[in-house]
Amino acid sequence: MTVKIDKIAEVSPYKTVVTEDKSSDVVWHQASVSHDERVASNGHRPAVLWFTGLSGSGKSTLANAVDKMLHDIGCKTYLLDGDNVRHGLNGDLGFSDEDRVENIRRIGEVSKLFVDAGQLVLTAFISPFLADREQVRSQLKAGEFVEVFIDTPIEICELRDPKGLYQKARAGEIKNFTGIDSAYELPVNPEVHVKTEKQSVEACAKQVIDYLKTHGYLTL
Repeated sequence: MTVKIDKIAEVSPYKTVVTEDKSSDVVWHQASVSHDERVASNGHRPAVLWFTGLSGSGKSTLANAVDKMLHDIGCKTYLLDGDNVRHGLNGDLGFSDEDRVENIRRIGEVSKLFVDAGQLVLTAFISPFLADREQVRSQLKAGEFVEVFIDTPIEICELRDPKGLYQKARAGEIKNFTGIDSAYELPVNPEVHVKTEKQSVEACAKQVIDYLKTHGYLTL
């Protein structure tokens, strides 16, 4: 006997986007320690801080800076970096549009687990497609997804080019490179809009921290 995934989702605190049938043996296990208890223990509201922008825009650098600031004031955090995740969890994925979609779907699912644990999880991924970012947002409760748009012009990103990727893409050595021969869809209404070419890393990080303080995420 099989049941649709929406039958399972009825007892889960989060939505799911899986569409295939699942065994009726798969049920949501209710933990002895509740989500609210974990949040209270951590002393701050949980959320996904979703850093998005072109390669070389400063996502990883800024996410690391914010992570350090949060850690220093006692927040429970974890940073998911695009390159690091592709060494393990998403090591089987390439850079086609289909694989990029799956890459973000998996990260969304992992991020939900950190939020359920009451933590602030920071994700630094190009995540070029608007629909994918909105899909992750839709799986979380209101206020649990904070989109941080690292708005750095491609000309600046190419000048930085820390990995030499733009040069290779321009030479045709890398295919499906975001901003060159693969689209990047701009965030429509990000919670935080950062322009790294006009501010220092510290100032940009403080902008993110100030948003969290102003909107009641940090109660420490």
